[in-house]
Amino acid sequence: MGHDHGGHGGHGTAADADRRPLVAALALLVAFLLGEVVVAVLADSLALLSDAGHMLTDAASIAAALWAMHLAGRPADPRWTFGLKRAEILSAAGNGITLLVVSGIVLVEAIRRLVDTAPDVDAGPVLAVAVVGCLVNVAAAWLIARANRTSLNVEGAYQHILTDLYGFVGTLVAAVVILTTGWQRADAVAALVVVVLMLRSAWGLLRDSGRILLEGAPDDLDLEEVRRHLLELEHIVDVHDLHAWTITSGLPTLSAHLIVEDGCFSDAHTPELLDLVQDCLHDHFDVEHSTFQFERAAHAAHEHGAH
Repeated sequence: MGHDHGGHGGHGTAADADRRPLVAALALLVAFLLGEVVVAVLADSLALLSDAGHMLTDAASIAAALWAMHLAGRPADPRWTFGLKRAEILSAAGNGITLLVVSGIVLVEAIRRLVDTAPDVDAGPVLAVAVVGCLVNVAAAWLIARANRTSLNVEGAYQHILTDLYGFVGTLVAAVVILTTGWQRADAVAALVVVVLMLRSAWGLLRDSGRILLEGAPDDLDLEEVRRHLLELEHIVDVHDLHAWTITSGLPTLSAHLIVEDGCFSDAHTPELLDLVQDCLHDHFDVEHSTFQFERAAHAAHEHGAH
């Protein structure tokens, strides 16, 4: 017996509201990115080029987030019974992977510059672009923060922007150090700081998206507490095969087999009991979608024999 309280009926409206700030942030980043690449090449700044590479992944992450929203908004069909809501989680995982790849490329080049070369960085243009980059990323972060950040998809795009902001701050500091002391390797050191920040964001995104893709129980749902609440309901004798997972951000799902008193089947009491179970889950655990199988006590022995 399944049930859905319909609490996600406004998903399409929420997705439309999230798209507008993401589109605005994407347009802002792409416009700045084009100018940043030109200055980075002319100034021979690895820190600035790493920021540009990261900003490219920012733009890609927002574009992927928008496409994932489009897919997630499609209705369910016989082939995709939950629709394509997991597309948002795949997008978040993709964001984490791109952060890993870019951080690896920048790490190799930063170490090479620290050990083998002493590039002549033109710190003046780097400083100017870093200041503008900070402002652009603050504006982009503000736009994305207006979207629903409980969505791991949106949070992935936000983490990209936030990491890029920190990177521009590091680049700005490196440019000041080069202008005041002449220590050229400050540029590579700033790039290493960006690498650390990218790895931190990548780990968070891959951890959270991996938990959902591997159908782990939601962090905020204690299954033992769920079991205890269910057993406190009248007529429920035992609970087994209790499973919980997440379809997409904000959509936890639960299923269980409930052994109930035999009288519930003879007096047609099971529909009323289902309502009690669903209300318990909704009120105490905010679980909107769940499926239960009601069984007589004798059926448990049959299941064990079948397995």
